[in-house]
Amino acid sequence: MQVIYQIMQEFCGKHAGIKLCYNTDMADIKTPNSIKDMPLAIVSNMVALATSGFGLVVALAWNEAIKTTVEEYINPLLGEQSGVISLFIYAIVMTLLAVAVTMQLAKVQKTLEHAAEQDKKKK
Repeated sequence: MQVIYQIMQEFCGKHAGIKLCYNTDMADIKTPNSIKDMPLAIVSNMVALATSGFGLVVALAWNEAIKTTVEEYINPLLGEQSGVISLFIYAIVMTLLAVAVTMQLAKVQKTLEHAAEQDKKKK
C-alpha cells in the first residue's frame, strides 16, 4: 500500500493522500476574448467534454471486462467461498492497470512538453 501511495504522490503532488489526482485543465472552461474566438472556444470545450465522456465509457468497459474475467476464471479456481478474495484480486488488478496507464500517459505528456519546449527555443 505504501508503494501505491508513493506513486500517487509522485504523480499527484504532496496532497495525494487527501484527494485523488484531479486534472484542473479539464475543468478549465475557456471563455473567448472576442466574438472571432467564439467558434474556437466552443470547439475546445466540446473536445474537453467529449474526451471526459469517452474516458468514462472506456473506464466502465474495462471495469466490466476485468470483473467478468475474475468471475469466470478466478472464482472457479478458488471455489464458491471466494467472494472477498475475488474482490481483492479485482481491486489489485484495477490498481495496477490505473498505475500503469497513468505512468505511460505521464511519459507521453513529458515527451510532448519537451518537444514543444524545443520547438519554442528554435523559433
